[in-house]
Amino acid sequence: MERLTIGKLAKVSGVTVETVRFYERKQLLKQPESQERGFRVYPEEYIVRIHFIKRSQELGFTLKEIKEILDLQNAADATCADVISKAEEKIKEIDEKLADLNQMKASLVKLGNCCDNKSADLMESQVLDYMMQVVPTDKSYKDRSDTPQSCC
Repeated sequence: MERLTIGKLAKVSGVTVETVRFYERKQLLKQPESQERGFRVYPEEYIVRIHFIKRSQELGFTLKEIKEILDLQNAADATCADVISKAEEKIKEIDEKLADLNQMKASLVKLGNCCDNKSADLMESQVLDYMMQVVPTDKSYKDRSDTPQSCC
């Protein structure tokens, strides 16, 4: 492969030059030293590294979490369990988000079924009143009976 400048690295990796620079600022990629004529030449393994970063983002990992995973490669005492632990933490976060989304969906379904007469005057219906009901801000509201009542 020819010399891998930042532009070529970005193109081959499917990202922009700005993304490569951003990854450098976030220390996900090490900026190579300037070579002759002021151009930086990037190692070919950065292509795989950028693909790893993008795939990890698709799996829901933040750039901070991705950096922590990448840093494990250089840790003498790192094990598979370290990465698995991070994956399990991410699964827990996803489960919590899914529960929140399901609660939101249930509330919206109730809202959608709020009015028997969908063409009724808005000011005479209770749909806005239903939306204005206070919902406790802590996570325990999912199991409580004091969630907003039906507007019908």
